[in-house]
Amino acid sequence: MGETFTYVGDELQVFQHAINWKKYWRRKISPYMGPRVLEVGAGLGASTRQFADYDCQTWVALEPDPELVAVLHQHQADQVLPAHCVIREGTLAALDETDTFDTILYIDVLEHIEADRQEVAAAARHLKPGGYLVVLSPAFQFLYTPFDEAIGHYRRYTKKTIGQLSPENCQVVRGYYLDAVGMLPSVGNLLFLKSPQPSLNQIRFWDRFLVPVSRVVDRLVGYRFGRSIVYVWQRTG
Repeated sequence: MGETFTYVGDELQVFQHAINWKKYWRRKISPYMGPRVLEVGAGLGASTRQFADYDCQTWVALEPDPELVAVLHQHQADQVLPAHCVIREGTLAALDETDTFDTILYIDVLEHIEADRQEVAAAARHLKPGGYLVVLSPAFQFLYTPFDEAIGHYRRYTKKTIGQLSPENCQVVRGYYLDAVGMLPSVGNLLFLKSPQPSLNQIRFWDRFLVPVSRVVDRLVGYRFGRSIVYVWQRTG
């Protein structure tokens, strides 16, 4: 089964309403999706559901929190998750050494892992040659807020800091930022509100009005800054 733990925070319930945001990053990472996918830290399955229509052979949803695993199983029983989704409890240690994947995803997960360098190296060992390791995480440490601390974030990343995690036998394919407009409320919260948790109304406002604007602004600024970072490695050996 591998290591398990209890997830800290309840933001998963709130952020599952960020529909436009999830569609946005899905389009960005879709070119790196292969026939056999591992999603590390599947949570409530919100990211998994974004790819419910994705035609792949196997989607392994790996989640170390037993309570969230129970939710995933219920979602599968209710046919919310696709039939090709395989739910596994634990961390990478729960996988067999021979388990390899075309794509490994860390969607807002790597920042929760203290030993991130070791995690990325271990994930790379489960990539097939030519396979992709895709990370989506919060960006820029100066935006670290009480919210980050409350939900167990160890850090936020820049292209430089996440690039320092590059594992052996992997090359960097892409590294860029998303949601430039979303940085504004983040800075506002950091300087003035200092709220430990965004409200559902705040998330809906950001998702409905700011994310669509970010899709335009991100292109105009060349994806050089934003609230989140996307980083992609490819296995070369």
